[in-house]
Amino acid sequence: MDLNKIILALQEDWDVLLTKIPGIVLAILIIAIGLFLASKISDLSKKVIKRRTSDPLMSNFLGKTIQLIIGAVVLMLGLKAAGLQGIASALFTAAGASALILGFAFKDIGENFISGIILSFNRPFNVNDTVSIGDIFGKVKTMEFRYTKIKTFDGKDVYIPNSDVMKKPVFNFTEDGFFRMDFLVGIAYENDISEAEAMILETVLQNQNILKDPDKEAFTAVEDLGVNSVNIRVYFWISSDDYRKDALKIKSEVIQKVKSKLLDNKISLPANIQEIKWYKE
Repeated sequence: MDLNKIILALQEDWDVLLTKIPGIVLAILIIAIGLFLASKISDLSKKVIKRRTSDPLMSNFLGKTIQLIIGAVVLMLGLKAAGLQGIASALFTAAGASALILGFAFKDIGENFISGIILSFNRPFNVNDTVSIGDIFGKVKTMEFRYTKIKTFDGKDVYIPNSDVMKKPVFNFTEDGFFRMDFLVGIAYENDISEAEAMILETVLQNQNILKDPDKEAFTAVEDLGVNSVNIRVYFWISSDDYRKDALKIKSEVIQKVKSKLLDNKISLPANIQEIKWYKE
């Protein structure tokens, strides 16, 4: 008797499953096609956003957001097509009921996600900008939902949470392509300071990479009277999108030219001299 009940129950379950197979197949098709379309729409939206903003970080972030939203909608439609409206409703209900709990449990994740959305629209850097965020110095490579990726100049990949990017000061060295550099020159006390400064400025301005705009003018200033030399600080502006390599090469060229110019004109560059006294007992 019990065996007949089990067989009857299994038969009923099998009949119910057969009636639901078309809905399940339809749900699978909806989800598969929907996810495929979500990927294509995401790629298309990235291209459209890139044409309008020329901002790869924003286009990448918004494209992934659109894909995520469409994927969630497609999943709900697939569940309803399979006759699983109860599960779909339960997911919405569970999402709402657990929002507060998840908010505490995944506070950092939510904070970083919201920060990522804000940064995608209002952000102090673009791809390949040279930035300093906290103690991290390097080039911006990408921005995801939770983090911003920085490539340091010694080859390290650093993933900074978006919430930290929002909270910490961000120094952008290449936003407008202009930045000032400086170096120190020490001349002997017997040399003429004005003459040395004139030679230095003349040499600096001969470099075609040095800006000569009135508001970005190269100049010199006596910084201090050192123990062995009069120290002159040289300031100049350059235009470069590569803060690390190009800028340092330009600075190196300028320093070499200045050294040669001063020595050729009998301007002494004294070394650091130390006097050692020997006291006998």
